[in-house]
Amino acid sequence: MKNYLYTLSIIVAATLALFFPQTFTQIGDFQLKTLIVPLLQIIMFGMGTTMSPKDFEAVVKSPKSVIIGLVCQFTIMPLVGYTLAVSFDFPAEIAAGIILIGCSPSGLASNVMAYIAKANVALSLTITSCATLMAPILTPLLMKLLGGSFIEIDFMKMMIEILKIIILPIGVGLAVNKIFRNQTAFLNKYMPLVSMAGIAVIICIITAAGRDSLLKVGGILIVCTLIHNLAGYMLGYWSARLLKLPEQDCRTVAIEVGLQNGGLASGIALQMGKVATVGLAPALFGPIMNITGSLLASWWSKKPTE
Repeated sequence: MKNYLYTLSIIVAATLALFFPQTFTQIGDFQLKTLIVPLLQIIMFGMGTTMSPKDFEAVVKSPKSVIIGLVCQFTIMPLVGYTLAVSFDFPAEIAAGIILIGCSPSGLASNVMAYIAKANVALSLTITSCATLMAPILTPLLMKLLGGSFIEIDFMKMMIEILKIIILPIGVGLAVNKIFRNQTAFLNKYMPLVSMAGIAVIICIITAAGRDSLLKVGGILIVCTLIHNLAGYMLGYWSARLLKLPEQDCRTVAIEVGLQNGGLASGIALQMGKVATVGLAPALFGPIMNITGSLLASWWSKKPTE
């Protein structure tokens, strides 16, 4: 129920940003979009403070499931995103945003959904952590290969920006966790709330910035984003089934593939100077994946895993 309320609050906030964009674009001379990267860094710092060697134990215990999950993560969503970008008649920068969300790693929400769905939570944590750490190389590489036909992609610049957004704050978080291990309990308690609030603010800012473009293509882009999200669940699950993974692991792979890090994609769009266009699909993906992920996880929670 809390997850539904969070999703509803994001929808309400995004709706307000759509109708009153001036409130979420700037305060005085201060442009609110400059908050996106610092907010993402705070979220990644929080992730770092909760990470430990246990998050990677599934690599040793079930390497097959981890490898399958990561391969599905960085093949299914980028290719589906490219197919949708080519199939729908969107402006080039909006089409590139669809590919960008597909090339991003799995999001933090996947771990919560995996728990609700009675999936393999340890595997979920491992895939999320590994995918996040691999993103500085794979996300710009995939964007260069797939998104380069829509907009110009600077591989090195994008890689450096992702390192700043992900690796640096996670590294600081890991250091804080190691040095102040006994004092980080309050961070583990409150950082998820900070992360949720940060994501909501980011979505509001992007919605307000891209209001004009969203009004032109909003309905079709929502349909496109929903197809992208649902295809991730379906193809992730059945790929894992065909490769004979246990039911719990199949659910985990489906959730990891279907739920993307929309915040990271939004941050990349901002650093590209195209948050109002490239950032639209990532902004829509967040609320949509929370709704579909909640429904799927709740449905799976009632189904046996054997």
